[in-house]
Parts: sequence; structure tokens; C-alpha cells
Amino acid sequence: MKNIKYVIHQEGEHYVAQCLNVDISSFGNTIDVAVVNITEALELYFEDNRE
Repeated sequence: MKNIKYVIHQEGEHYVAQCLNVDISSFGNTIDVAVVNITEALELYFEDNRE
């Protein structure tokens, strides 16, 4: 299991979640939705990039 770090910032009406470890980002209408979306995006990324 990797230690994943991300930041969330607001852009207009959306919250953008940007991963600091890999070049992945996502967004949502709330912070909670942004966290769920970045988690799903990271799961898909690591599933597709298994070593």
C-alpha cells in the first residue's frame, strides 16, 4: 500500500483534488465528493499501471 498525498482547493463552484504523488486530479461539487472521485481515479490508475 502506498502513502498517497493530495490537496484540495476550490475553483469557482467546484473542489479540485490533485494528487501530489502521481499526475492525477479530479473534482466534485463538495469536498467529500472530490475525495471520493480522486480515490476512484487513483484506484483506476493503479489498476491500469500495475508493475
